[in-house]
Amino acid sequence: MKVFIINGGQAFAHSGGTFNNTLTNWTTSFLSKNGFQFRVTNINDDFDALAEVENFKWADIVVYHTPIWWFQLPNRLKKYIDEVFSAGHQNGIYASDGRSRRDPEVNYGTGGLMQSKKYMVTTTWNAPDTAFTLPGEFFDQKSVDDGVLFGFHKMNQFVGMSRIPGFHFHDLEKNATRERLDGYYKDYNRHLGEVLLSLNSHVPA
Repeated sequence: MKVFIINGGQAFAHSGGTFNNTLTNWTTSFLSKNGFQFRVTNINDDFDALAEVENFKWADIVVYHTPIWWFQLPNRLKKYIDEVFSAGHQNGIYASDGRSRRDPEVNYGTGGLMQSKKYMVTTTWNAPDTAFTLPGEFFDQKSVDDGVLFGFHKMNQFVGMSRIPGFHFHDLEKNATRERLDGYYKDYNRHLGEVLLSLNSHVPA
């Protein structure tokens, strides 16, 4: 099984993208040990949009690693997606918005060309997980996936990819103790085993 990893840990202002670099290394180490093929793009590097389209076309699974800045994707990752997905129009990523001129009221979002592919997203936050779960806290008990990432998931659905469970890392500025990071390492590797190894076992030899 072929996995394309996008490291969205942008270096900007006080952020160096360090944890997402570490996270990318955790992922590639897991994939290497378990016989996956993989490619990695770092959004801090210059890129050729058409070459990046080929990475999406090559992959069975796309893994996005991204911090959340001001409740959105970092600007460099958004630029990458805008340019690469546009370069994929009628070139393996999407054909159209899915509608016909005969009946333009229906079937929006069904023109993707990546129906055989899956994606997974990880996010990294300063916010603690309790900000999403406790009554009266900032995110009104709405999860990362149903809230901040709603548009991101719709974007991937638009091009035809289906979602596999992601993983969210919280409280990485004020409470990034060695103990918590070690726990995250173990939990994340367990998560990869649960979601990726089961998929890999169903790929024909």
